Amino acid sequence: MIQAVIFDFGGVLVRTPDRSSRKQWEDKLGLAEWESEQIVFNSEMGIKAQCGEVSDAALWQWVGARLALSADELAAFQEAFWAGDVLDTALIDAIRGLRPFYQTAIISNAADGLRQALHTTYPIADAFDLIVVSAEEKVMKPKPDIYLRTLERLGRQPEEAVFIDDFAHNIAAARQLGMAAIHYQPGTDMKAELAALGVTAQGPVR
Repeated sequence: MIQAVIFDFGGVLVRTPDRSSRKQWEDKLGLAEWESEQIVFNSEMGIKAQCGEVSDAALWQWVGARLALSADELAAFQEAFWAGDVLDTALIDAIRGLRPFYQTAIISNAADGLRQALHTTYPIADAFDLIVVSAEEKVMKPKPDIYLRTLERLGRQPEEAVFIDDFAHNIAAARQLGMAAIHYQPGTDMKAELAALGVTAQGPVR
């Protein structure tokens, strides 16, 4: 029976439905579409930041150098990069509704600034029993260690947890460990998907 519900952060709790501000900068800098995400998230430095090998500040300093931006331009680019992000407040409300009956957690591939952001930019830390950040763990999804550490800290076996993520390879890794999993995509009915696993705001369906 599911006792813990574990969410990804970026792409699930916070999504980017409008990337026009990123596109404007890509056009201005002569970058290909989606190249800004590739630089920030998927470059060698982006991966190092998510693995905790370099700080978030160091990553953005490198981005500025990579794009030949002045300090003011980098600040404007950074602000624009996040401008289209939107918190799914309805989903957060639903998570708060689950907490009387289930443990809730986050596993996120993110740099070292995420935990602070969950208290300031997106003040939702109180909705979760546990927050696991790859930069702090020095390991990223889909490697098994980050899931297993989360389960151990929650005091749960894999079959007692469901994991929600927007990347198929992260979902596959969770399932290989014996966890239930929901592949979040635009339009996913999270309430229905969780209910199918017996997870409801009224408590476990036995």
